[in-house]
Amino acid sequence: MVAKVIDGSAVSLQVRARCKGRVDRLRSERGITPGLAVILVGDDPASRVYVRNKGCACAAAGFHSEQYDFPGSSSEAEVLEWVRRLNADPRIHGILVQLPLPGHISGDRVLREIAPEKDVDGFHPFNVGLLAIGNPRFTPCTPAGVMALLDSEAVNPEGRHAVIVGRSNIVGKPMARLLLQRNATVSVCHSRTLDLAAMTRQADVLVIAIGRPKMVTGNMVKRGAVVVDVGINRLPDGKLAGDADFDSVLGYASRITPVPGGVGPMTIAMLLQNTVSAAEHSATMACEEGSAVQRPTPQGQGAGRTARHGFKLWRRYRF
Repeated sequence: MVAKVIDGSAVSLQVRARCKGRVDRLRSERGITPGLAVILVGDDPASRVYVRNKGCACAAAGFHSEQYDFPGSSSEAEVLEWVRRLNADPRIHGILVQLPLPGHISGDRVLREIAPEKDVDGFHPFNVGLLAIGNPRFTPCTPAGVMALLDSEAVNPEGRHAVIVGRSNIVGKPMARLLLQRNATVSVCHSRTLDLAAMTRQADVLVIAIGRPKMVTGNMVKRGAVVVDVGINRLPDGKLAGDADFDSVLGYASRITPVPGGVGPMTIAMLLQNTVSAAEHSATMACEEGSAVQRPTPQGQGAGRTARHGFKLWRRYRF
C-alpha cells in the first residue's frame, strides 16, 4: 500500500475561489469590501513569511488588507491600544494578531481585547465557547482547514477513532471539538501520554500537531489510516519537514498530507473564509440595526433610545 498524497494547495485554491465570488457579491450588492488587519510584533522570520503570504492571498481575493508592524520592544499597552482602534474601524472586519508575541506581552490579554465579531482566528474566549457548545461562528483556521481536507477526500469521521497528537489551544483542542461534532470517537495525546505509539496505532484518522520533526513513524500508524500532518519544521539542512516521517508513513497510510503543500495553504484559505463571513455578518447587522432604529415604538422616544442601546449590546455578542 502506498498512500495517496492529499493536495492541500489545490483544495485551498478552490476555497479561495469561492471566497472571491462572495467578495464580488458583497462589493456589488452592498458596496462592502472585506477588510483584514494583521498585527505583527517583532522580527520572527517565520511570522514575517506567514504574514506576507496572508497579504498576497488577501490581495488575490480582493480584500482590503492592512498590516501593522511593531518592534519587538513595543509595550503591551501599545499593542492593546492599536487593537482597540481596529475594533472601532468599520473598514476592518477581521483582526489577526500574529503569534507568538514577545515574552513581555500577554497573548491572552491581547486576544481577549479583539472584538469577538472581528476575531477571525477564533481565539477569543467567546468564540472558543461557541465552538465548545457546537455552535461555532469563527472556527480556528488550521483545524477548519483539516476538516475541509477530510471533506475533499470524502473521509467521513463518523464512528471512526480519531487520534490527535497535541493539545494546543490553536490546533489540538479545537480539532478535537470539530471531530466530536462530526461523531468521531476522539482521543487526544500529549507529552504525558505513556505509550504514544499504542494510541496512534488505533487511529483511523490521525492528526499530528506537536512541532517535532518526523516524530511519528510508519510503525506508529495503523494500516489504511488517514494521516494529517499539521507540523512544519525547519531541518538543519534548511529543508522543511512535518511531524510525521513522510517516507515511512507512506507505506502504511491510505492518505497523507505533505509538508509543505498540505495543511499550510488551507490555514490561509480558511482565514479568508472567516473574514468574508465576518464582513457578511457586519453587513447583515447594519441592515437590521437600521431597521430597528427606524421602527416606531408605542412607548415613545425614550423607549426607542433604550431599544437601540440594547441592540448595540446584542449586536456585539450575537453573531
